[in-house]
Amino acid sequence: MRLATFNLLHGRSLSDGTVHAGRIRTAIADLDADVLGLQEVDRAQPRSGLLDLTALAADALDASTHRFAAAVVGTPGQTWEPWHSGADIAHPQYGIALVSRYPVDRWQITELPGAPVRSPVLSPDGGLLLLRDEPRVLLAAVVQTPSGPMTVATTHLSFVPGWNVRQLRHAVRALRALPAPRVLLGDLNMPAGPVRAFTGWRPLARAATFPSPAPKTQLDHVLADPRGVAALGRVVQVRTPSQPISDHRPLVVRLDR
Repeated sequence: MRLATFNLLHGRSLSDGTVHAGRIRTAIADLDADVLGLQEVDRAQPRSGLLDLTALAADALDASTHRFAAAVVGTPGQTWEPWHSGADIAHPQYGIALVSRYPVDRWQITELPGAPVRSPVLSPDGGLLLLRDEPRVLLAAVVQTPSGPMTVATTHLSFVPGWNVRQLRHAVRALRALPAPRVLLGDLNMPAGPVRAFTGWRPLARAATFPSPAPKTQLDHVLADPRGVAALGRVVQVRTPSQPISDHRPLVVRLDR
């Protein structure tokens, strides 16, 4: 079984700044993941050609099941508001997604509120911008694998130090209500040491994923709850392949049970 996480940067290429469906499809197909967690996912956004990136990824993997969970309505960095249940699905949305080749028995979405203060972020010209933090979301699925049910979830946490720790602890508590074994895939915006220290969950891979041209740090993780981890089997391969899109590299873990 292959598990993967990939922050898509809404499918944008660093080389020319454009978004092409063919590039995204090729990058996703190369992962050959049975369950894939995606972050920075667009739906109906003009900047990504109005593509449904979740459906595109599912098609690339020939996956039968997929779900998108919006964090905001509008466009990050421009005009947006937190996603709410009454939002018009035709409006531009941005969030995370899970794609599975296996059937899903149950979905669970947990809201992870953004930080209440604006935070400094480096601008492209090297200056500092004070940005409002976006709300985040945890998307979990109880997946029926050939070896039995397991919980797989994905999230994209805040870049605000300390607040992302709070969100991570909230996510872990929410996942404990779902069946073991449990795996969390995602861009957690913190390195592996703090992630393990603050959760007690076991990293299934240690590999730098950011920035994509020459990775120096691991922001993207595949974590397993130690309760029930033996049922996952052993890790037999870890990959961080270079792709033509995004400022992150995907992280792919192959398990043998």
